[in-house]
Amino acid sequence: MADKPVSIAVSVWIGYEPILLARSKGWLDERQVHLVEVASATDCLKLLAEGKVDGAALTLDEALIGRARGIPLSIVMIFDVSTGADMLIARLGIKQLNDLKGRRIGYEPGAVGALMLDQVLRAAGLKKEDVKLVALAIDKQHDAWTHDKVDAAINYEPVASQLLASGGHKLFDSRQIPNTILDVLAIRGEILDHPHASAIRQLISAHFRAIGHLNRNPQDAAYRMATHLGLSPANVLSAFKGLVLPDAVNNYRLMTGPSPELLRTARKLSEIMVKNELLKQDDTMISLIRADFLPTDFQAN
Repeated sequence: MADKPVSIAVSVWIGYEPILLARSKGWLDERQVHLVEVASATDCLKLLAEGKVDGAALTLDEALIGRARGIPLSIVMIFDVSTGADMLIARLGIKQLNDLKGRRIGYEPGAVGALMLDQVLRAAGLKKEDVKLVALAIDKQHDAWTHDKVDAAINYEPVASQLLASGGHKLFDSRQIPNTILDVLAIRGEILDHPHASAIRQLISAHFRAIGHLNRNPQDAAYRMATHLGLSPANVLSAFKGLVLPDAVNNYRLMTGPSPELLRTARKLSEIMVKNELLKQDDTMISLIRADFLPTDFQAN
């Protein structure tokens, strides 16, 4: 065992809740793993850059940004995959995607927003020049919608429900681009070697145990998560809609093989990020994926 526990930065997001559930249930060995709770992914990247934490829960694009900044991150597990949680909401007069031509589309100019915009335009047969782009932080979208500053917007819960309740309808969501938008556990490369390897494996196993508990006892899990998320237990369960939490077998399926699905997704995302000037150059993908920390007794045949 290492002298001090491996430290992992975690921000507030429904997809990261199982690892906090594992801690509250006593399944996470806090002698080996210390969770550092922070306000945002920006804080996670800052702590990683400063060497104050050994890893973090990040979106895939954030992991690529960290690597571009010189932080040697490797992905050891996938927390969640968006299956409808990210969407395009449009006003009722916009009945199909190609009706977006000449319209104002609000989107958050980070990588997920850029990725969704790219896929929406591709599905609509349009180019960026065919629409009017409005850069909008997620917390500004409802106000912009209410004041008729946008005709459509790319977003996620709880903003999506607010726009739907304000007369919008869903035209596109992340179910149409499966296994593309996801959250990962990213660890600094030097931490992955002995004597820290057992701590990483313990963390991952505790996460999968918590997912099993969530699936078998959703009410108990939701009750434990509610206070941290600031939601009612019922709203916690509805918040998981639109997300898939891959178990060990599905993590193994997405992260291994001659051409892992996660690697293909990362390459596609890297290209989109370069095109949108979120990265200066494509990620080399060297040491991006380390699937060898997944529990071997769950590996698919």
